[in-house]
Amino acid sequence: MTTRLLTLRDVTGMTALSRSAVYALMAESRFPKPIRIGSRAVRWVEQEVLDFIASRPRAGSDRPAA
Repeated sequence: MTTRLLTLRDVTGMTALSRSAVYALMAESRFPKPIRIGSRAVRWVEQEVLDFIASRPRAGSDRPAA
């Protein structure tokens, strides 16, 4: 299995979170930490981001059925 690494643009596109929201959640240990691949470059492991997305409640899932 190949580990795919994601850019911040990929992450924000997949999660619909802003850059600042991603970093705020990371500061609260609620979002996966990136790995450093250079002096200024970081990437996120795709499976960790997918796991984060899967763990989020879906919109409207807490509403009772009518």
